Amino acid sequence: MTNSQWYIGTPNGVVVCVDRYGRGQMAGRFCHAYCRGETPFVNETQLVFQLEQFFDEIRYPHPTTNSRTFTEEQPGTEHRCRRQKVMSDDELLSRHGDLGTFIIRVQHRQNSSWQGHVTWMEQNRTIHFRSVWEMIKLIESAVDTVSGPEDAGTELTWDDENSREQTD
Repeated sequence: MTNSQWYIGTPNGVVVCVDRYGRGQMAGRFCHAYCRGETPFVNETQLVFQLEQFFDEIRYPHPTTNSRTFTEEQPGTEHRCRRQKVMSDDELLSRHGDLGTFIIRVQHRQNSSWQGHVTWMEQNRTIHFRSVWEMIKLIESAVDTVSGPEDAGTELTWDDENSREQTD
């Protein structure tokens, strides 16, 4: 099998390693080129918030809507410095999860959500997603096939005939 779709390709590309999946929740870690360590997550919500914070820190992709707050901003939150890459794409792509490994490439943060591509490394398949929810459901459906079906409620799958899979 060739790994033609295994690439990072964007400054904000991350590798999500899913290690556990049960009771409708997945847990694992993600990594990016700006840190040698991995960031753990215990559920999908934490993953999304941590990735959103990462995108804000590197200022890419720029959100089309700003977060609202009713409290005063903390001093120094406006000025963020650009990070330096410390890990190569090859190093990132060498990380793997126990149940699944996914390359997330968010291209846009529009309409208070994300749009981009997710690559399931074990199957060498890439699908475009139109929202955070859709991205999470795609990852859950992939992990569900590996860990054994737990919930029949996952509506979005990698095998949908209407999927927007990328081909070479």
